[in-house]
Amino acid sequence: MRRICLTLLLASCPALAADLPVRSVTLSSGGLAQIERVGEVAAGGSATFRAPTDDIDDLLRSLVVADPAGTVEGVRLPARDLAEEAFRGLPLRPADFESRAALITALRGQEATASGSTGRIAHAAEIPAGLRVTLITPGGLIAVLLREGEEIRLSDTTLASRVARAAEAVAASRTNDERRVEIALRADRARDVAVLYVTGAPVWKPSWRLLVPAPGSTQTMARLQGWAVVENASGADWERIRLALVSGEAAAFHQPLYDPIRVPRIEMPVRVPDAVRVTADTGTRPPPPAPPPTASRGASGMAGALAPSTSAPMAQRGIAEQSRAQPSEPALPIQAAVTAGRVAFVLGEPVTIRAGETANVPFLDARLPAERVWWIQDLSARNPLSALRLRNALPTALPDGLATVYGAEGNEAGAFLGDAEIRTMAVGDTRILAFARDRDVQFTTASSSTDRIIRIAAARGVVKLEVTRTEEVAIAVDPREGRGPLVIDLPRRPGATPRFPVIVEGDFGLRTESALAATPATLRFPFERQVGQEIPLWDPGLGDLVLLRWREFDLEQNQRRLPGGPGTLESLQQILGRAAPETPGRPELAATVEAVQGVRRQLDELRTRVRVWRVSEASLTRARQAVEDRTGAERAEAQRRLNQASRESETAAAAADTAWEAWLRAVQTLLARGA
Repeated sequence: MRRICLTLLLASCPALAADLPVRSVTLSSGGLAQIERVGEVAAGGSATFRAPTDDIDDLLRSLVVADPAGTVEGVRLPARDLAEEAFRGLPLRPADFESRAALITALRGQEATASGSTGRIAHAAEIPAGLRVTLITPGGLIAVLLREGEEIRLSDTTLASRVARAAEAVAASRTNDERRVEIALRADRARDVAVLYVTGAPVWKPSWRLLVPAPGSTQTMARLQGWAVVENASGADWERIRLALVSGEAAAFHQPLYDPIRVPRIEMPVRVPDAVRVTADTGTRPPPPAPPPTASRGASGMAGALAPSTSAPMAQRGIAEQSRAQPSEPALPIQAAVTAGRVAFVLGEPVTIRAGETANVPFLDARLPAERVWWIQDLSARNPLSALRLRNALPTALPDGLATVYGAEGNEAGAFLGDAEIRTMAVGDTRILAFARDRDVQFTTASSSTDRIIRIAAARGVVKLEVTRTEEVAIAVDPREGRGPLVIDLPRRPGATPRFPVIVEGDFGLRTESALAATPATLRFPFERQVGQEIPLWDPGLGDLVLLRWREFDLEQNQRRLPGGPGTLESLQQILGRAAPETPGRPELAATVEAVQGVRRQLDELRTRVRVWRVSEASLTRARQAVEDRTGAERAEAQRRLNQASRESETAAAAADTAWEAWLRAVQTLLARGA
């Protein structure tokens, strides 16, 4: 048995297989790794390598083979469920390989030859002298003792081969986290073969070291160093490889190509003949009575025949022969380049990182234009931020990362100043990187708003204004003898136009800049917006004034809603005082104010007349009550007083009616203005 397994193992591992080492790796910030393996393959040989099982899906999806002298026949590797497939249909299980006695006992019933005896295996057990195997022969049972070096041979060579395959599966399952990939090639000479594929990988993480000039320095350059944290999770050592770091956002997908996928099918029932149903004969019955002579004969029923259904023949689908890809050219060395949305940094020296190791490698060292500035982001803060204005003058973009900021000169030389976040910087972009708060410089903020009337127009029942509203943000800054640029980010104001120089706009809002010259200063940033206002001359909720009746209407409670009531005249007078003499429509507003003053006088007269009438009505009510409560001479006097109170009430009511009509005429004249 040992000899059988050894023979099959050698047959399944070609002697000309060549392991391809890793030669270059390109790591992407999107969590991908492009791995290139290159090695010499002999004539008639195949290329092999081992890969993590989790990477097999990506490998099957993206594998590219560059063979300059041969063709690719295919890729072979163990199945995902290697042990399950190897043991399918066998009387064995992986646990049976724990000992030779258990393995032979699991094969009981199989015909075997041991020590010159042939029979079917019944049992096997370990004893001090060796392995005792019990065989069932035509003549009975025979016990065979196998010592070291002796063999037992299965008569069924096919079964023996499958047992050997199962043994290979057990060995492979001990390293179930990786698979051996074999690429079958056909060529008549030795040559270098390259294999390229893309798999998932830990993202490489950039970090920056930024050496900045001192505030007020004449130095205009900052030194930027880029370092990358790289993890080798490929399962293979990287020995002096070419390492490239790519920053971009390529679309990437995962597809379970390595998992067996079975398509569920609709289960069709087995067609069986319908059961024969027979109605029992219950004998004869008398015929039914004949219908009356006037009755019409009934029509006979109609039976329909169903046409047999037919199905169209299924179209035969031809299988197109897939053309084999033409052999590709050997991969060219990767060079630092910028393409649409992609930047690659190629390390100049080979890199060695063993499997499972983490390395931090430098990938950039450059000097970029820079300037120290103060930066106000939050208007509610007390101190501005210490920041650096940095411009990307490199031919490549810079990826996201944190920058550790150090001083480069003066008292700050070599000192840690803070951390700053660098967001992706395209070529030529400028960023402001804040790394600390400058508590030596203080500022305060105040806001104000003023309106300037630019046009007045009268419409029916309203006065319309066009106003320019200036909303100003004032910042008082004390730089404490500091000099330099102050960058301020102001939030946008929808509908308002900034009336100050705006350097640039972005997610931060509106950016402006001022120069501080060692003395306190007040910076003003006005916004302007056009505002329309309407001042109604009366409350439309009152309805049609002509339909109102003063007797049924409480003038005192609703006087603010009436034309000429308190508030409207004062508002119009205030607007008239604010409007410049040359303001269009100001004369019309002055005439309207005069008309409202006239309505006010009429309303005051009306209120006086109504109050007099209400007093007379109260007197009339008391006089009526006095007549009812008295008798004799007192009743006659009470009646005289009642008549007098009635005349006074009628006179007061007539005066109120006259005042009401005069007020209504004045209101109608006022509301007709601008119609």
